[in-house]
Amino acid sequence: MGTIRLTAAQAMVRYLSRQMTEEGAPFLAGMWAIFGHGNVAGMGEALHAERDAFQT
Repeated sequence: MGTIRLTAAQAMVRYLSRQMTEEGAPFLAGMWAIFGHGNVAGMGEALHAERDAFQT
């Protein structure tokens, strides 16, 4: 396996989307966000890229 280069937002979204409970169910169903409040452009792009696995 090679090196994967991610932004901080991409790494956080991947981490959160892969967290599981002890039973194997997803720990978080998704994320709620209000885009345009603050500097969240990178987070929005990361969430959009993982939209199939992690709902926004």
